[in-house]
Amino acid sequence: MRWFIPILAIFAASQSFAASPVVRDGGTIDIGEVTYRLAGIDAPAFDQVCIDHHADSWACGVDARDELAKLVGGHDVRCEDLGPDSTYKKWHVGNCTVEGETSSLSQLLVRQGFAVNQQSSAQGRFREDEADAKDKRRGLWKGCFIAPQEFRGWQKDAPLLGGACRGDKDREIREVLFPYEPTMPSGCSVKGKYALRARVTGNIGIYHIQACRSYPALTRPDRWFCSEDDAKAAGFRKAYNCRPITRPRI
Repeated sequence: MRWFIPILAIFAASQSFAASPVVRDGGTIDIGEVTYRLAGIDAPAFDQVCIDHHADSWACGVDARDELAKLVGGHDVRCEDLGPDSTYKKWHVGNCTVEGETSSLSQLLVRQGFAVNQQSSAQGRFREDEADAKDKRRGLWKGCFIAPQEFRGWQKDAPLLGGACRGDKDREIREVLFPYEPTMPSGCSVKGKYALRARVTGNIGIYHIQACRSYPALTRPDRWFCSEDDAKAAGFRKAYNCRPITRPRI
């Protein structure tokens, strides 16, 4: 029976529990010291903008974050650790479930229409939940939006999704979904700009914090991030003209 303890240790290492998880955005959650992307789904970035069923601009990324926070509802959350995230190794992919629920948070979000099924993922098993949310126009599907992956890639010609998309208003809709001057979400002051030169380092853009000399001059960022980790996870690198942050001596 010498194998029993090592197997228990391996199982424990692959599980994370938290009584007070922190929700970063509609598809990302902090459990203890680990940040998890929810497996099998694609949720709106916190700064993503959609159009609601009244044809008005809608901060759908904020609402997706709030929906995930509501689903968690202060309960314990268990995450099965599926390994490092493919785009940002510091974060992990997790199959996360709220205490007392049989469905994962991923499935619940797709079912409520605040995330889409990740078709390319091995965990992409929520096609029926997505079809039902689309048919009943829940969440994102009640309005008009770009798939979160297409938004993060700034693909302005991506297909329009949702029940409120009008073919005769294509240009006007895209101007809303990719705003020229995006509004900064509360508490998210990191500026991001897509840049071809960033591809030299394997990135898609450059982010600027207040310690960067370029920060004041960048008056029209493409993206807003709530932290440097969020910017790095989205494929942005730090501007080279940023002053190092010095810590006060104790």
